[in-house]
Amino acid sequence: MTFPVSQQDKVVLVVGGAGGIGAATAKLFAEAGAKLIITHRPGADKAIRALNLVAALPGGGHATFPADVASTPTLLALRDAVTAQYGRLDVLVNSAGFTKAVPHGNLDALDDDLIDRMFQVNWRGQFAAIRTFAPLLKASGNGLIVSLSSIAGLTGNGSSIAYCATKAAIDVMTKSLARALAPQVRVLGVSPGVVDTDFVPGRGADFNAKAAGTIPLGRIATAEDVAAAILACATHLTFSTGSTILVDGGRAL
Repeated sequence: MTFPVSQQDKVVLVVGGAGGIGAATAKLFAEAGAKLIITHRPGADKAIRALNLVAALPGGGHATFPADVASTPTLLALRDAVTAQYGRLDVLVNSAGFTKAVPHGNLDALDDDLIDRMFQVNWRGQFAAIRTFAPLLKASGNGLIVSLSSIAGLTGNGSSIAYCATKAAIDVMTKSLARALAPQVRVLGVSPGVVDTDFVPGRGADFNAKAAGTIPLGRIATAEDVAAAILACATHLTFSTGSTILVDGGRAL
């Protein structure tokens, strides 16, 4: 496939690239000719999974490194490793995150520790990754940041109130940083609805089938649906910045 803006030999970092959407995004960028770097949480089992994912990517020049978005020192070490091996960075995809289902009416179950952890990983972690890699992205002259959000930040209906709040914060951050980092770096968000991954613990086929019945397009998203939108930010939406793109099949309508 020929893309309006070639990704051949571009260096793309997918933070959280071992997850469902992250892995699908890495695959599409690799198919477009980019060199992929994916991160994994510290731990031997996570490293083995990430190495297997990298080995399966088409093309060459790919790598994987450990990083925890909740720990800025690990992000700084990642930046050093990327600089040493590649000397540049063209695209940063922020796909790391987590959630825990908590009924919105159960205020006591959403305790301080869970709230703090949710913001630490889902919002502060994404900001910290951007802060860390902004100099490399600016130096590329045509850098791109794509942060993974959720329609929960728009609708206020998601796995927990805290999760919704972190995603709303990502949408605001996308606008703020699009102004702050222009013109060298574009900043976009991609906001999925229900996606067929294991991201939300405890949600399976029954939940997916029920959710599909509420979506105008009649199905839930695949990880590849979301990954295609992320890739499009680099290949097609080249005069867009500060926007968040819905990939929800109309669920937010």
